[in-house]
Order: sequence, then structure tokens, then C-alpha cells
Amino acid sequence: MTSRHRNDSSQMKDLLHFDDTWDKQDEKENGSKSKNEEENKAEQKREEERDNYKHKKHQDNSGRSSDQASGSSTSMVPYGAGASGSASVRRRQSEGNDLWREDDTLVCALRDLKRLPECDIKLGDLQFSKTNVILIDVVVFNSRIGLLPQEGRDVWHSTFVKMPNSPESFIVKPGIRSPSQVKRWDLISKQLKALAKKSEVDVERVEKAIMSYNPKYEKQWSFEGLAKFVKCIPKGENDSCALFPKIAALALKLPEHVKKAIPLLQSGQTASITLSQIQIACLLANAFFCTFPHRNTSKPNSEYSSYPTINFSSLFGNWSNRKREKLRAIMHYFRVVTDEKTEPKGLVTFERRHLKQKDIPNWRSCKEKLHKLHVASHGCIETEGTGMLQVDFAASVIGGGVLGTGLVQEEILFLINPELIVSRLFTQKLEDNECLIITGSQQFSCYSGFGDSFEWAGPNEDTLKRDEWRRLQRQIVAIDALNFKHRSEQYHMGKVIRELNKAYCGFKKHGHNEPDIATGKWGCGAFNGDPQLKALVQLMAAAKAKRGLAFFTFMDDKLKCDLEQMYSLLVREEVTVEKLYEHVENYCDEQRSHRGSHVDLFEFIRKTLRPSKSLL
Repeated sequence: MTSRHRNDSSQMKDLLHFDDTWDKQDEKENGSKSKNEEENKAEQKREEERDNYKHKKHQDNSGRSSDQASGSSTSMVPYGAGASGSASVRRRQSEGNDLWREDDTLVCALRDLKRLPECDIKLGDLQFSKTNVILIDVVVFNSRIGLLPQEGRDVWHSTFVKMPNSPESFIVKPGIRSPSQVKRWDLISKQLKALAKKSEVDVERVEKAIMSYNPKYEKQWSFEGLAKFVKCIPKGENDSCALFPKIAALALKLPEHVKKAIPLLQSGQTASITLSQIQIACLLANAFFCTFPHRNTSKPNSEYSSYPTINFSSLFGNWSNRKREKLRAIMHYFRVVTDEKTEPKGLVTFERRHLKQKDIPNWRSCKEKLHKLHVASHGCIETEGTGMLQVDFAASVIGGGVLGTGLVQEEILFLINPELIVSRLFTQKLEDNECLIITGSQQFSCYSGFGDSFEWAGPNEDTLKRDEWRRLQRQIVAIDALNFKHRSEQYHMGKVIRELNKAYCGFKKHGHNEPDIATGKWGCGAFNGDPQLKALVQLMAAAKAKRGLAFFTFMDDKLKCDLEQMYSLLVREEVTVEKLYEHVENYCDEQRSHRGSHVDLFEFIRKTLRPSKSLL
């Protein structure tokens, strides 16, 4: 494989334009000289011409060179007009007349993309509003005194989380003569206090406590997975029986830590909830002990049918190796948050964003040029993408199968950052024009593998800095791709537009100085997405949002090479978003008219732009 030359910010800071006529002129003038002398003189001449050309471009207010105006060869502008960043010096092919080698790329280096510490976003004082609910005392917080819960009242209503300690929550307890109503929290607290007093508790006792206030599910719930987990984990890591009482004690502090009603993040609304990490830990401890009422079924006619499950009952049954590794990550999280020495002391914000109709782009008339792109086959979003807006390849029901058997990108993300799981408590199913952005979650664990090969790989010490609101500088955006039962379905333009709008909803800036995006093969696994199409969709959405993109192909070297060359060709030809949309539309028409035979998207576009040359 021929070598690839990426952008190097140490070589050149400005965007350069080149013209093929320069290359021909160089060859004519140096044709009779020795090879070394020819190359040296040609390179020197090109440098002079580039400097002159740059100077000329600065004086050209129209953004077009005189050569272009007279119809000469197309100028090649990395990242589009006015884009920031460095551009690599391009090397000639010694045996040909084309200035650009097909294996040269215009992708940028990873270091050229913006990250949160560099963005230096000024937040000011923490403030609550009708759409920004904060569960801590903002006056105390802004005075730098500490983190105290915001005083408030319980609200037993369809637009709020129905809490287990609500005075309105009752359990019907069967009796000898007639059933009786018991306050749910009275029964829960009695059971959890009994557990919290002990130094160790076995799984059988945990099961007995949980079923005492969930009698309806006695014949449905199994604790086989939790029991086998405790038996099979090595002694050095197996402190579960001592940890169960600590989790119970944490769950009991719910009335102490959460005093204000938690609103639901419902569809059709832009709103956010900010909680302290200890409040999240307390809520998740209650989820562990399955205390949340009305949340144990997702049947179509149930009250919370459009919300994810939150109680951990499904995680405890049906033993598998996947469940073992999930429980290792979950138990480690509780090990950290129940220890006073390691208890986290920051905030996390969950923001549901709704893209209004007036803000949805007309993709046929988007004049933006492609923004920066970095492509890597090695590395991953949560490490190499640290500080960027990290894309969660989400399910429309947030968290996917994290509490069940699912174990792909989203579930892994929620396991190494368990604070994300609390979003399932209050986030309604995402609609086509919505996303969820989580700022400040902590990564507690490391991992290896994917799916059946996933393994918990031990603790992670999160060293990220915190912003003015004491949130870790980690921002995750959950956007759900369409799930195509048949791969051919995605080549209908209605589906493409839906994906463009969904990606743009997640990528759209809400400030002037926001980080670039770390993403990858969004919706290309179990959802059957075409990796080439999804890459171009995200490129277009990022261009419209004026943000750079770090694209991780997850060991797919071919996609990395093809995407680099496709991007470079699009940039050289100054293809705008509207033009790229047109190419995709033509390709989709072609795909539907040739059912049964798949045409490569990148090759289709290459033949349109450069019919005489091969991209692949």
C-alpha cells in the first residue's frame, strides 16, 4: 500500500490553491536537467508560486482566482472557503503530469480538531429556568459553599418521575380478610434498613427484599444471573455480599438527596436536568433495588410504554457471560460511589434537544463546503475523541439493551459511564428530530472487546478537568439511526433525509466555540446501515453545523482508505453540501433501479466527478 500524507500543522497554516498548469510548466522548464536538480528547482518554483498565489487570494474579495474566472482548471480548497486548520504540502508524482497523487489525502491530523479544554466556554453562574431544572441549591453552589439538594416538593403527575418515596405511592398488600394499602416507601425503607445494618448480605436476602415490594412480579423475575455472578467472580474482586448493604444504605438516602420533583424530558420539548453525581448514585441505587413504581413493564398500554425500563430486574436474571461482565462494571461503580474517599462531587446535565421545523435544513440548497475530517482505523471515540462531542450510536429508547442482553456501542458506553443509565429514568423515546446530550458524566471503568467478546478491564481514573459548573469536560450526544430490516430500505431519500436531520440535530451548535465531533460507523452494525452512506450523511450534517469530524472505522482499514480518498476528491472539486446531496440522491435512484446488484457509493460519485480516473 502506498504511503499517505496527512495534514501537518507544522508545515503550513494557510489554505493553499493549486493549478495543474503549474505542474506542466515546471516539467517543461526542467526537462533537460538532472533528476535531483529538477526536483529541487521545481519544488522551489512551486513554493514561490504558492506564496504568490496565496497573496493574490488575500486580495481577491470574490474568493475566485483570475485563472478560475477565465475557465482554467479547478482550484482545490481543503475544508471549504474560510475553514480553519492546516493543510499538508502535496507531493508530485515524478512519473506523471498530475500534481495530485490519488493516494494523497486532505484529511487533517487528530490534533487539529477542537476539544473542550481548548474551547474555553464561559458559562457564568448556574441558573435554573422553566426549561433548565436544577436539583441542587444554585445559591449555595454559586457561592462556592458546596453541593446541597434544592428544596422542593413531591409531584405525583404524568409529567414528573413518580418517586418510590412519594406519599402518593402505595402497594396493595394481600390480607386474610381483605387487601390493604401500604405506603410504598414504608415497606421499602423497612427492607433496606434491615439490609444496611448487616456487614454482608447474600443474593437470596436481596431477592427477598426486592420481591416484598414487587409482589406482582414474583413469578416473572429471576435472580439467577446475580446469584451466579457472586459465585463465579474471583475472590480478589468478589466483595458483592459486603457491597449489597452499602448500596441499600445509599438507596435509603433518597429523601435526603433528592427533595425536588424530577420532570420528564418529554418528546417535542427542549429541556434539561442538572443533578449532582451523588444524587445520580442515589437514584441508581434505588434502580438496583427495583424501587421505582410504575416502571416494571413496557407494554403498549402501560403508563411508561414510551420510556426505557429503569429498575435492574432484567439485569439480574438469565445468566450469561455478557451479564457477568455487565455486573462487574456496575458493581465497580457502586464500589466507588459508596466509598466516602472516592465519592464523586460534581454535576451532570442531561439535555433533550428538539429541532424545530424552521431549523431543519433544506439539504438541496446548503452552500456549505465540507469541514475538517480525520479518519482512523485504530482508536475509539471515548479515548482518542476525549474532549470532543462523542456520538452515542443510540437506540430511540435511550440506553438500548444495557439492562438486558445488548452489548454494542451504546450499551458499552453506558456500562463504563454508569451515570448515563439514570437518563432512562426521565427520557422519553427520541423522535426523528430529537437528541439527548449528556455533559459531565464520569468514566469509571475500562473495557476490551465488543458483543460476546466484551470484558470489564478494571477501574478507570477519570482525569478530565471540570468546567465552571463542576461538570467533567465530557460531552456525549445520543442520536438514534434508523434500523433497516432490509438493507435496500435506506436508499429511499426520505430515509436519507431523516438521517441527515437526526445527525444535524445532534451536531448543531448552540454556541460559538464548541468542540468538534468524534463518531464512526453510526447505525452500521445490527441496524444494517451502509458505512459509506452513513459517513457522507455525517459529513454533510457536520458541514452544515460548521464542525470538524473525527471518524473512527473500528479496524476497518478499507473504509478508512476509501473515505480519505473520497473526502479528498470532494474537497478538490469544491463539492458543497447541496452538490453532495445531489450525488447521493442520484446514487439512491440508481440503487433502487438496479435491485439485486449493489453499486459502490464512493465509486459512483468518483465516476461522476472524475470519470477518467480510479478512486479505489
